[in-house]
Amino acid sequence: MKRTLPQYYFSRLMRAIVEFDLISEGDKILIGLSGGKDSIFLTYALSILRKYSPRNFEIAAITLDPMFTEGFDTQPIADFCDSLDIPYYTRQVNVAGAIENNGGKDPCFTCSFFRRGTINNFAIEHGFNKIAYAHHNDDAVETFFMSLMYSGQLKTFLPKTYLDRTNLTVIRPLIYFREDEIRAAINIHGFTPLPSPCPLDGKTKRQEVKETIRNLQTTNKALYKHLAAAMRQSAVIELWPDEPAREELKVQYLNYMKKPN
Repeated sequence: MKRTLPQYYFSRLMRAIVEFDLISEGDKILIGLSGGKDSIFLTYALSILRKYSPRNFEIAAITLDPMFTEGFDTQPIADFCDSLDIPYYTRQVNVAGAIENNGGKDPCFTCSFFRRGTINNFAIEHGFNKIAYAHHNDDAVETFFMSLMYSGQLKTFLPKTYLDRTNLTVIRPLIYFREDEIRAAINIHGFTPLPSPCPLDGKTKRQEVKETIRNLQTTNKALYKHLAAAMRQSAVIELWPDEPAREELKVQYLNYMKKPN
């Protein structure tokens, strides 16, 4: 496989790495490789960066079988990694059973929890200090919007997160890529992403939010741009103060009800 990455894509990748200090000399990075378009592109892009970066670092990839279906075939992913000279690992984690034991409640949270735990444990056992996930800019904006809609909070995931309990650092090198750009890159290089084994694929709250943003953009072309800008700490903030505790509010009420001297 001839390994190339157009300058436009390479620049996006480097901006994230430099701005958020994602990769250091001597890093051992474990890539969460599901076989979908995003993680396939991340693996390919990091293999290019490894070749040209002035910093020496190692990469490997791991695919988790969530046991949603029988005969989860990882051979195409193994062949892909072999073509890039990337060590490749697989592990089973019974996400399907965990969701069933939980009565089907919060399936996405359950899946994410068990996946992260398995990958973290594998990274620690095999001497990796960083884990790379393929979350892109659309993911960050959608998470931000979901947090506002469903929890009343303004937050999203960070490009770089240190996990003090495990001494691991999670990095997201694709944070400046739009989803359509990744899809186009996959088509250019002829990769064939694997279909998601998740039975809820396309039926989640995230998918609802994705479609909501898309629909709102039909009347507000700048909506996505504004949501992305609002994620920055430098965004202009004019918010109400924290909601007072009941006792604090009672004191304020009693003070207000006192007659002036």
